[in-house]
Amino acid sequence: MENKTIPRLFEESVHKYPDHILLWEKKQTAYEGTTYANAYRQVRRTARGLLSLGMEKGDRVALISEGRNDWVISELAILFAGGVCVPLSVKIDEPADLHFRLQHSSCKGIVVSGNHQHKVFKLLNKLPDLQFVVVLDPMDEAEALAGEQNSREIVFVEEIRQRGDALHDKYSGTLEKVKESLAPGDYANICYTSGTTADPKGIILTHYNYIHNVEQASALFYVPSEYTSLHILPWDHSFAHTVGIYALIRNGASLASLKTGKTLNETLKNIPVCIREMAPHFLLSVPALAKNFRNNIEKGVRDKGRLARWLFKMGLKTAYTYNREGHNKGGGARELLKPLYRLFDAILFSKIRAGFGGRLQFFVGGGALLDIELQRFFYALGMPMYQGYGLTEASPVISSNTPAYHKIGSSGKMVPWLDLKICGDDGMEKPIGEQGEIVVQGDNVMAGYWDNERATKEVLRGGWLYTGDLGYLDNEGYLYVLGRKKSLLIGSDGEKYSPEGIEEAMMEKSSFFDQVMLYNNQDPYTVGLLVINKSEVKDYLSKKGLVPSTEEGRKAVLQMIRAELNRFMPGGELEGMFPPRWLPAAVSIIKEPFSESNGLMNSTMKIVRPAIQAHYKSTIAFLYTPEGKNIFHSYNMEAISALFG
Repeated sequence: MENKTIPRLFEESVHKYPDHILLWEKKQTAYEGTTYANAYRQVRRTARGLLSLGMEKGDRVALISEGRNDWVISELAILFAGGVCVPLSVKIDEPADLHFRLQHSSCKGIVVSGNHQHKVFKLLNKLPDLQFVVVLDPMDEAEALAGEQNSREIVFVEEIRQRGDALHDKYSGTLEKVKESLAPGDYANICYTSGTTADPKGIILTHYNYIHNVEQASALFYVPSEYTSLHILPWDHSFAHTVGIYALIRNGASLASLKTGKTLNETLKNIPVCIREMAPHFLLSVPALAKNFRNNIEKGVRDKGRLARWLFKMGLKTAYTYNREGHNKGGGARELLKPLYRLFDAILFSKIRAGFGGRLQFFVGGGALLDIELQRFFYALGMPMYQGYGLTEASPVISSNTPAYHKIGSSGKMVPWLDLKICGDDGMEKPIGEQGEIVVQGDNVMAGYWDNERATKEVLRGGWLYTGDLGYLDNEGYLYVLGRKKSLLIGSDGEKYSPEGIEEAMMEKSSFFDQVMLYNNQDPYTVGLLVINKSEVKDYLSKKGLVPSTEEGRKAVLQMIRAELNRFMPGGELEGMFPPRWLPAAVSIIKEPFSESNGLMNSTMKIVRPAIQAHYKSTIAFLYTPEGKNIFHSYNMEAISALFG
């Protein structure tokens, strides 16, 4: 393993599984497969074409595309040609954001799909290091003209493959020399952070970082060569790289892409159809996607009538009681529930699984913390969502629940060949059960941040990666992640608490709350910003014969919100879930959801607290006034009027 690079990993699997399908893609009406051997030929053709464009070892080449065959082939080709791939999110729409990443990494080339060519063409004359652009889809006349008006070479991907073929002898020899000269410590990717509060940082991951993390992940999850996964998450993320692409290649398995639409939303609408058609054995997920799946499942049950709803509710209750936290399911009197659970599974849950193709063994969850209720829900359905933990700086997998070892509510056990400790503010290691910062050391830890020595020194100290995340280990070796160190609520007495669990619970337990952000920075009490679910609020008012356009209707909405918050307070039905001092004593309804487009949410669907705090600085300050503590305050009354017209 020590001498491997990603090209060598791929070649080993091509030798072992030449006729296995590596890539499934649906361009028209049905999925078609590309074997390992055929993909290998395409990678080498593309790599020779890149060399013909003047690419040299160590050059950075950006990749901007939806998930598709050409995404994998292009990245592998860049690596085969000795380059460093800079995978960029297709969600970056602001020219300045895209320009920074391309300029900062000094990209010599860009590989881009048709949906995003216009973004690149606008920046061509602002990128002095850029020499070529490879387009994955034919250009229209306007785009071709834009390309001709600058000095960069713009070429269709099939043309560079043909160019490589025509000069086969020359570039085949060069390709072999470059590929063989690659060392495990050479850079493979520069992955950029969201950068919503400062310039984004380019995380350098080496070939060996990926190879090592692939082996670590493969030791946790058994993925046989007959497995297929449909990739729904963005492919530029390291999670998709390690678990969704290179771990599958290592095991001779298959990966399928979503059918690409003309827009991102159109592509997302293809998810349920593609899942049924591909019948994946496992899926990668994040909390936002998990919630979407659950909402669709519950809507399908509601649509079947009252009896189906009652049966589903009873089935979940039975499953939750029997399953407990997963590792301790059944046992004692609970064993009596096993036949009943199997009955519910036969008449209900198996039919839901059929909607996911019928072969789904599990989800692997990454990204933000996954609410424990969601974990129980999917576990009950027989499609466990195994929560893991990681960050791009660790390539990214640090821990995960697995079929063999899982404890609902935790982030699982550590991957092998990794050292982990929990440290206090003084840098000293904490004992088992005590919380502190998660600190790790291993060969999956990044080489550093590209052209940012200061940021590198802040997180890499003495060979250890200081993650900035809070957590603790229990007596059985399960890791519990509590949230970001910098996002803590801090009371007036200096006591600290992570807000993320409270926020997730508020959204999970109340259908009226779509988004929640809590705030306390050494203040007398905690406050909250709320994004409310308009359709749920309308239904609530309709049942009461009220409309939000009247003062009575607006006050009814606010009374309902107060009642929802009081459920968590002493005397409420959810009393005891959280210490009262960290629950919001004052709240403000905001008019616009947190999103990527307004910079208040990043590409992994996590809220960006510093940006939200800066944006709503005056609102937060108002909530600490006597008027702000009254839920009927002017900000809330005006927000409801604006939201409902």
